[in-house]
Amino acid sequence: MNLSILTALILGYLLGSIPFGLLLTRFAGLEDIREIGSGNIGATNVLRTGRKGLAAATLIFDMFKGAVAVLIASALWGRNPALMAGLGAFVGHLFPLWLRFKGGKGVATYIGVLLALSWKGALVFAVVWLVVAAITRYSSASGLVASLATLGFLMWQGEPDVSILFIVLTQALWITHRANIARLVAGTEAKIGH
Repeated sequence: MNLSILTALILGYLLGSIPFGLLLTRFAGLEDIREIGSGNIGATNVLRTGRKGLAAATLIFDMFKGAVAVLIASALWGRNPALMAGLGAFVGHLFPLWLRFKGGKGVATYIGVLLALSWKGALVFAVVWLVVAAITRYSSASGLVASLATLGFLMWQGEPDVSILFIVLTQALWITHRANIARLVAGTEAKIGH
């Protein structure tokens, strides 16, 4: 591994580790987001506080950190380091240094990395997420189905480097949602807004 790839990976990890959901809810004077709902630091759990604006801000900032990591690495070192920065940002969100390696489930950061590498893929993700959410009202199911659709699209587009990265990210996304999948199967998963 050369120095630029290693540096990009570390940069991505540090950016991805910033726990915006926790920071924004604390700045708003709310209780620790990890003590309510799913205990997750992401936008869906922030929404459970009833503060839609905070949830939207969390979504945007968690996307932003993934996109920024990729764009900075791309500008400084090129394509392969940018891919590694995206991987680092995603891993950083899942296992943040500042929260004893217990972070979020990665959907927003996944979208941010995707947006920086393939805006068409990000559009596919968004459309599929919205359609599935409108039909099922399950955020977790929407993210999971959208990730598979996106992966299929990237492979069809013929971008092998991005496809390989998103094979890894999509598998990790499904692993982080294993409890959600179990609740979906059992019919006990909470719907959006609940």
